[in-house]
Amino acid sequence: MRFFSTLLIASCVFCASHIYAGGFSTEYYQIEDSTQQKEEFIRQMKSLVDKGNDDIRKDREFIRDFFAKAMPDAFRGLNYKNVGYLISLRNKYGVENLFDRDEYYKRIDVIPTSLALAQAALESGWGKSRFAREANNLFGHWTYSGVGLMPQNRAIGKTHMIRIFGTLQKSVNSYMLNLNTNEAYSLFREKRYKARESDKKFGGMEAASTMINYSERKEEYIKMLKEMIIQNNLLLYDT
Repeated sequence: MRFFSTLLIASCVFCASHIYAGGFSTEYYQIEDSTQQKEEFIRQMKSLVDKGNDDIRKDREFIRDFFAKAMPDAFRGLNYKNVGYLISLRNKYGVENLFDRDEYYKRIDVIPTSLALAQAALESGWGKSRFAREANNLFGHWTYSGVGLMPQNRAIGKTHMIRIFGTLQKSVNSYMLNLNTNEAYSLFREKRYKARESDKKFGGMEAASTMINYSERKEEYIKMLKEMIIQNNLLLYDT
């Protein structure tokens, strides 16, 4: 019986390591020069961030085109297919009023690349954290679903788990959607919206100043973010 139990446990460990394997490539973790490894992290992360922002731009373009056609006709004669897609975007981005154009514009907008790179580097230890390597979790996302990685130093009474993502891209997409929908980041969205309306810059430094609720460290976290951006010249990637 003990022999069978030992085999079962070993099998489960194998399955878990197989299911939860993630992170960057083996080659990335074999880079010994820290400067070179950081450069490679930024290169790979920028590709993921660009893809996530491209998807957001497509959603934003749909909103722009939809309202440009619908508003002059007072929303009469709407295309049912377009309305269906609008409903899907309302649900995705948590917009309360289906025809609230300004709220869509506040929520459906790109994330400054330098901010995303800095937060990924901080939260994942440049992709080397256990959460990144075992769960593709680059931004420290939690879950209360009961399915995830158990935090090693979770406080007594806490029930959160570390969310598992199928790919690094899904982790990036979830991070972006979180900033665009979660009430904790309403200041981020408001300042981004006002900057765009005024044709002013809203890059990583401006965005970092709004991340007061991202970490329990509060102001110290904002300071760390800005230092990460400056020390690694990440503003170069804001376009």
